[in-house]
Amino acid sequence: MIQVEHMNKTFKVTRRSAGFSEAVKALFHREAERIHALYDISFTIGDGEMVGYIGPNGAGKSSTIKILSGILTPDDGICRINGRIPWKERKAHVKDIGVVFGQRSQLWWDVPILDSYELLRDIYEIPTPQYQETLDELTELLYLGELLRTPARHLSLGQRMRCEIAASLLHRPKILFLDEPTIGLDAVSKLAVRDFIRKQNQKHKTTVLLTTHDMQDIDALADRVLLIGKGRLLLDGALSDLKSHRPREDATLDEIIAALYRDYRI
Repeated sequence: MIQVEHMNKTFKVTRRSAGFSEAVKALFHREAERIHALYDISFTIGDGEMVGYIGPNGAGKSSTIKILSGILTPDDGICRINGRIPWKERKAHVKDIGVVFGQRSQLWWDVPILDSYELLRDIYEIPTPQYQETLDELTELLYLGELLRTPARHLSLGQRMRCEIAASLLHRPKILFLDEPTIGLDAVSKLAVRDFIRKQNQKHKTTVLLTTHDMQDIDALADRVLLIGKGRLLLDGALSDLKSHRPREDATLDEIIAALYRDYRI
């Protein structure tokens, strides 16, 4: 179970104008500003839930995922996942989670995908029979086949993302954090990824927290939605509740979200 209570996170950002003289001034005096990435965030996610975490760029979605995965430490507040504090018990915590960042890679660029998987097997200390069984299952469900023998740099974006998702699931995590996993994918690849995530949740009861700007991902996968804006949690409810905010009868999910952004001025 994921438990977050009154969590806050700020970042210090330095700014300067363009030009050589401004660069020289910045050597002696830097203009700094504190940005509230997260402000008093609280939510609970139960085992086996599939939750969509949505909001505009800079709302705090990725910061939340990084705290939940143990990469960042919040300024204050409570965050426990399966009874552990992610950033304090990181080694034990990462064995229970899988993380996919749509714009980051955990695959080694110049070696075949299978070599990356073998290294991940050693890192996570996965028993060989379990590793082979999981790899066979993922290869079939994600249509990896010959991709396993191909270096990551030779794969298309859609092919690489399928391999990234498989890499995050080799150790059979209980929780899967997906940060824009379908970004830049074509329609066929998106459908394949969505179908796989749905099957993974149904078969293994994997808890999924999905951040995306593609509302079709949310509509296809999430039963519950968290809406965040300017670091504040604005809405927490069922997807059907979200759809009740229609600005008009025939409004699409994208139009509903855009209307909510305007209502909350985010």
